[in-house]
Amino acid sequence: MKRFILAAAALVMAGATAGAQAVDLTGAGSSFAYPIYSKWAAEYAAKTGVHINYQSIGSGGGIRQLSEMTVDFGATDGPMTDEQMSKAKGGAILHIPTVIGAVAISYNLPSVTQPLKLDGPTLAAIYLGKITKWNDSRIRALNPGVALPDKDIVVVHRSDGSGTTFIVTDYLSVVSPEWAKGPGKGTDVQWPTGIGAKGTEGVAGQIRQIEGAVGYVELAYALQNKLAYALLKNAAGKFVPPTLEGASEAAAGTAAKLPASSDFRISIVNAPGAGSYPISSFTWIVLYKNQADAAKGKKLVDFIRWALENGDAAATSLQYATMPKSMKAKVLARLKEVK
Repeated sequence: MKRFILAAAALVMAGATAGAQAVDLTGAGSSFAYPIYSKWAAEYAAKTGVHINYQSIGSGGGIRQLSEMTVDFGATDGPMTDEQMSKAKGGAILHIPTVIGAVAISYNLPSVTQPLKLDGPTLAAIYLGKITKWNDSRIRALNPGVALPDKDIVVVHRSDGSGTTFIVTDYLSVVSPEWAKGPGKGTDVQWPTGIGAKGTEGVAGQIRQIEGAVGYVELAYALQNKLAYALLKNAAGKFVPPTLEGASEAAAGTAAKLPASSDFRISIVNAPGAGSYPISSFTWIVLYKNQADAAKGKKLVDFIRWALENGDAAATSLQYATMPKSMKAKVLARLKEVK
């Protein structure tokens, strides 16, 4: 993953240092979206000369900085709440979905050579601390014929505010009434059990080091680090792996039903569809509808429009799924409202 992020960062540096030109736009937020926003920014700078500095500080940080008007745009994997938007200094905020990601449930069980199958209630029980052994009867029932070890489950979760945490807890809240009433969903929740680790690298590091560990990481990170991950039972009753295709299908059904007036703060966890991967989500750029600086606002809208119209190849190369065409048209229309 370090190579994955550094490569994207190098693209930005190369574009920014050519001619030592000043930064035109600043953004901050989602670490999950950092590789694609960095790559888009580098390509856009090379094409137009407009330079964009995007800082990976986490979704919560991006929301805070946009709210305080210290950046031109924020980025988040969990949409802002009505309360957060009401407190923002710059007025009305638009959520612009850009790409779709899948979150993998990874684990460390060397003796298990085939992907484990899990469903939502079982995963929630693990994170609630109610299933504590890998050979628990509920896990065995989902994996007939698999020799599961009599080993403690070590739950690993993020210790910092995280959009990835929001996606996972959104899913757990949908599939488990007990989770919804207890920890609930958010970028930072009170975990009933487990150990915390900072950032995706921290979570993955704990999974690699601790036999019996289970945690959540972005799909690209699981693939880059060759972490085992579970097949999850989706709303159609199928056990599916985290894939770009599964994330796209999760978005497709929802996107088709969206009215043109939607504010795009939509969840696609546990979406219908035989191939839908249940822990999938959009990631959003958030910006003010009424820009304080009209010239900067135009540059920002032009960049986002260019990315949505020309950035799909870069996104898929970095393990992001792209928006359905029907939804992209609605998002591009919404951008026209920015003044």
